[in-house]
Amino acid sequence: MDNEQKSSKAGKSASEGLLKAASKDEAKTESKMGHDLAKGADRFEERSKSSDGKTAEAKQKK
Repeated sequence: MDNEQKSSKAGKSASEGLLKAASKDEAKTESKMGHDLAKGADRFEERSKSSDGKTAEAKQKK
């Protein structure tokens, strides 16, 4: 069971590749937009609003 939870070298390499690709894509998007993307909680709110115009708080009150 311990072996199932350990990361393999291939898995670590793949995750590093994904992180680098995501970072590169984010930088490309930020340069295209002309400003930095929101991070953390601000980004959560930004994404929540963009889906349907409502904040996460408003959605949870239903």
